[in-house]
Amino acid sequence: MKKLEVIDKEVIVTAVYFGKNKQTIKTFPKSIEYDDTTYTFSEGLRLVIQKGQEFINIFDMTDGSAHYRLRNDVSNRSWKLLSITQN
Repeated sequence: MKKLEVIDKEVIVTAVYFGKNKQTIKTFPKSIEYDDTTYTFSEGLRLVIQKGQEFINIFDMTDGSAHYRLRNDVSNRSWKLLSITQN
């Protein structure tokens, strides 16, 4: 059974990596610091949401054992860890 923990708190992104498709290069968080712990991701997906002039990126990342949902508010340059789902 999966266990969902809602966090909704700001985090520090300590490293990024670049994924690329045929047309563009996309930035993904590689590791974050939250609650005195560093989480490092192996892969993930990105969804870009535009609301008027505002852009928000939602990232679903994994470290191989858990899934992490992050929100990047481009205009505020802030990162939030929204949730952690344990497998």
